[in-house]
Amino acid sequence: MAGTKRKLPASLAVSPEHPESAKTFPNRTQAKRKMSPAKPKKLVISENISNVTAEQSQYFTNDLQHRLGEDFFQQPCIRLAKALLGKVLVRRRSDGTELRGRIVETESYLGGEDKASHSAGGKRTARNLAMFMKPGTIYVYPIYGIYLCMNISSEGEGAAVLLRSLEPLQGLPSMRELRAARRKENARQLKDKELCNGPSKLCQALNIPRCFDRRDLASDPEVWLERDPDESPINPQDIVSAPRIGIESHGEWAKKPLRFYLRGHPCVSVVNKAADGRSGNVVKDLGPSEVQSGTERPDVRRTKQD
Repeated sequence: MAGTKRKLPASLAVSPEHPESAKTFPNRTQAKRKMSPAKPKKLVISENISNVTAEQSQYFTNDLQHRLGEDFFQQPCIRLAKALLGKVLVRRRSDGTELRGRIVETESYLGGEDKASHSAGGKRTARNLAMFMKPGTIYVYPIYGIYLCMNISSEGEGAAVLLRSLEPLQGLPSMRELRAARRKENARQLKDKELCNGPSKLCQALNIPRCFDRRDLASDPEVWLERDPDESPINPQDIVSAPRIGIESHGEWAKKPLRFYLRGHPCVSVVNKAADGRSGNVVKDLGPSEVQSGTERPDVRRTKQD
């Protein structure tokens, strides 16, 4: 969540926010073997550290133990949409720097009966092929001919989760530049919470290109998901279930509560006040035909795809 203090891992040498932290060096005997005959210089830590480390990981540098693997994505669509909340999307750029954002809002697209899904009726095309590939496959598609949206395939024929909003964590200066490149020259400077608070905005801010379509999040070297080891588990009551955005023409499916976001988070793209007033975890892991408009039948077991 925004504003949560996190413990700094020992693997980080120096952080602008924690100048007192220092990297653990080898013992004296090891150091003598590696040092040149010249007298070593004294290490000086300046209080005015530049942004050299700003885009280096403050979380898991050179440590992929928190990366989410194939098992994580092997979940029904609704369950995966909620499980993604709080996870960290990482984008490694060509110069080795990394951009990070915490997922705070998602939408489920169930395929099959879901008339708002690109794969409705089982329709399979060159464009939506990633939705039919193994769970964890990236589905990137253009909207309005100029913007992109990023999805992640789940269990279920043609099912995928749209990433709607992120909380920017790392590399904010780069995110700001990437967003500014697509805005008017004299546009006002964006607030931090505005950098990734929309599906196309997050693709711009993290430089997610069209060619990432059909890539595997479990193994790709340029983009992946991580757990934040310092983030507390999300209480189901803090997850809001609300109707999806921008699908008003799809009848009853436009009203089904298949959008999930963290209650009260400032980076959520659109807050639904009515849904906020209800208790969390409204929608469980039901099948497409069982998803109700704002309610659910008690003790209904999951069937088919979801």
